[in-house]
Amino acid sequence: MAPTTVLTGARVVLPTGTVTDGRVIVEGTRIAATAPEHAETLDASGHWLVPGFVDLHNHGGGGSSFAGGTAEDILHGVRTHRAHGTTTVVASAVTGDLDFLARHAAMLAELAEQGDIAGIHFEGPFISPCRKGAHNEDLLRDPDPAEVRKLIDAAHGHARMMTLATELPGGLASVRLLTEHGVIAAVGHTDATYEQTVQAIDAGATVATHLFNAMPPLGHRAPGPVAALLEDERVTVELINDGTHLHPASLQLAFHRAGAARVAFITDAMDAAGFGDGRYMLGPMEVEVADGVARLVEGGAIAGSTLTLDRAFQRAVTVDGLPVEDVVAAISANPARLLGLDDRIGSLEPGKDADLVVLDEDFTLKGVMRRGEWVVDPQLG
Repeated sequence: MAPTTVLTGARVVLPTGTVTDGRVIVEGTRIAATAPEHAETLDASGHWLVPGFVDLHNHGGGGSSFAGGTAEDILHGVRTHRAHGTTTVVASAVTGDLDFLARHAAMLAELAEQGDIAGIHFEGPFISPCRKGAHNEDLLRDPDPAEVRKLIDAAHGHARMMTLATELPGGLASVRLLTEHGVIAAVGHTDATYEQTVQAIDAGATVATHLFNAMPPLGHRAPGPVAALLEDERVTVELINDGTHLHPASLQLAFHRAGAARVAFITDAMDAAGFGDGRYMLGPMEVEVADGVARLVEGGAIAGSTLTLDRAFQRAVTVDGLPVEDVVAAISANPARLLGLDDRIGSLEPGKDADLVVLDEDFTLKGVMRRGEWVVDPQLG
């Protein structure tokens, strides 16, 4: 029989709510419903137990890039984020030459096949030059469905999401193509109107890439994509909760309008996450990180983040005042559902992978378990 460990005495966040003085039973790699009489018991009193975090949108960490690094670079970045509670991560590419993106996707697909990453997110090159952010304008292109299909095929079944400026020529056809192939079509880096965004949603788009960022602001006569994405029950909105990308009032607006069931916290992290200030490359673009904020050397645009999801969790509860259960939904359950992996991850339920995070009373990360193994040992009694 697989070894069994029982974590007791903690506040455990379940899909039905928080249980005080709860327990989680880990048998091998899975969560179990019952424990044998002589199972190892760890006292987690004074702590929170929450599901492992799921990051839909992440470009790297620990000094390594998911967008252009080697397989070992990517694994190093994955390990960095695991140490901060992200037990499931999607590797995000950035705008590049189409042939390079296809080759890189094939390498990422091998890591997905091994279970090291949960798939691939293509952010670019099919985005608007008006809202390019930290993407190389020379490499941007309209979303030609044939080229979209090339990237889908290169990912060998592991393409999870693609961000598009759906107002561009070929945008709606590309959304329909992605939807037909089971790939999430995300609206982002877009200069679309409200009406154009509604068309994209009706065509099958279901995610807003880092809502508010790299899109027209909400206006009273021209509500733009923000209003369309917030109001439609079919759309999940990504939020970067690092205190730099969003004013707290914008985050509150998104939660109150969309509801906790339609929010996904992401990092949009680049190489410097979990590493430090300095100069880095984000795809072909040089980035300067100072005081934890990443900006392009040329032009000064914000270039991803240095966020880790444990910091996003802590900020959401202690600064933004969100209920713990809503934060767990946004950081675990909702992204797991979007990825179609909610039968395995995203909540602490029997039969699911034993992916969990231990937090202290101040919501500081103390332990991380992935598939029954401690990534960060909380040293519980």
